[in-house]
Amino acid sequence: QVQLVESGGGLVQPGGSLTLSCAPSGSISGITNMAWYRQAPGNEREFVARITGSSHIDYKDSLQGRFTISRNRAMNQVYLRMNALKPEDTAVYYCLIKTAWRDYWGQGTQVTVSS
Repeated sequence: QVQLVESGGGLVQPGGSLTLSCAPSGSISGITNMAWYRQAPGNEREFVARITGSSHIDYKDSLQGRFTISRNRAMNQVYLRMNALKPEDTAVYYCLIKTAWRDYWGQGTQVTVSS
């Protein structure tokens, strides 16, 4: 059973930056989209960013310009660079790899923005 392993979360001061990484533990074929979601305490999980197989990229509107999604296509890894972080960015961040047959979710990595 392939799992997604996330890393890069942690505690950062407002205005700081973090880069999240997500890598599968094994081989995944038929990937269509790779994405990041987040869930803050008491809130539903929400879309953050997505990159498709044709390299089309979408962001949650309010995050455009601060967050950047990228990938290593050969390694099936996806990254999220987060700049100018705000306290409201505090959440558990999850990566998602969609294939033609199923979705793979990571276990989540905590990002806390606080002084």
